[in-house]
Amino acid sequence: MMDRTELLEAALDCLPEGMAIVGAEGKVAFWNQAAEAITGYTGAELTERPIPHALELLLEGVRHEEAQAGPRSGRGAIAWMRHKLGHDVPAMVRTMALRDGMGGRLGTAVIFHPAESLDALPRGESGDGVDVKVSQVDLEDRLMAEYEDFASGGPPFGTLWIAVDQAQALRKTHGAAACEAMLGKVERALAQGLRPAEDLGRWGDDEFLIISHERTPEMLAAHAQRLAGLARTAEFRWWGDRVSLTVSIGAAQAQAGEPLARLLERARDAMAASADAGGNRITPAQGGQVCLPS
Repeated sequence: MMDRTELLEAALDCLPEGMAIVGAEGKVAFWNQAAEAITGYTGAELTERPIPHALELLLEGVRHEEAQAGPRSGRGAIAWMRHKLGHDVPAMVRTMALRDGMGGRLGTAVIFHPAESLDALPRGESGDGVDVKVSQVDLEDRLMAEYEDFASGGPPFGTLWIAVDQAQALRKTHGAAACEAMLGKVERALAQGLRPAEDLGRWGDDEFLIISHERTPEMLAAHAQRLAGLARTAEFRWWGDRVSLTVSIGAAQAQAGEPLARLLERARDAMAASADAGGNRITPAQGGQVCLPS
């Protein structure tokens, strides 16, 4: 008859997510079959040993828990790990402190699963002159978390892909500094119209992405109209020259079973349709189609 430890290990081996239990001393106490499949490392290789360098980002969650009194809040974060065969593996990682009845720390449970769509996420164009990587990483983290929540039955969400119509011309005629100042002005104007819990960030050199929680495509498009109005009111001058600002927006509502990359592709294509139609407009992407308003 199996003892309690064997039963527990058998149950954890049935989990579809990778599960690692790391003791207080930093060594792996348990490594389930899903963790083996995700990373290529077997439990026999890791048990009673520190997590290898290639997987050290998992330890960031462990270190975070050292001073915590309970489970980590939130839905997890993106971590990049190196598979045993040498390729990078993006994963959503959650951690939970394990404590005894007196509150003493026993170790940490690390739960993770692949985020395969991260590599394929469409992004705005980025040149060498503008560093928006930090903003994009932060936004990717939230985007993946919102997508995972929606896929698990969470609330609706959608994306607004926003391009400033005058950005490229201003960059050519007045230079990168002028364009950056203008984009900062537009970003502050857009931020004034954000709903609670919405996120706004750069998604390329001259583009923005908003993660929204409007309940329907129609409500998302109406919200985009209000944001476009705020962008138009942003007063921008550069060395005495006044530049009138407008934006092209693509609005895409997440659909059940749709990959995150496809959601972003629809938002990007809708934004491009707005720009191709002359700019200063919102294009909703409904279903798999981009629909220009009449």
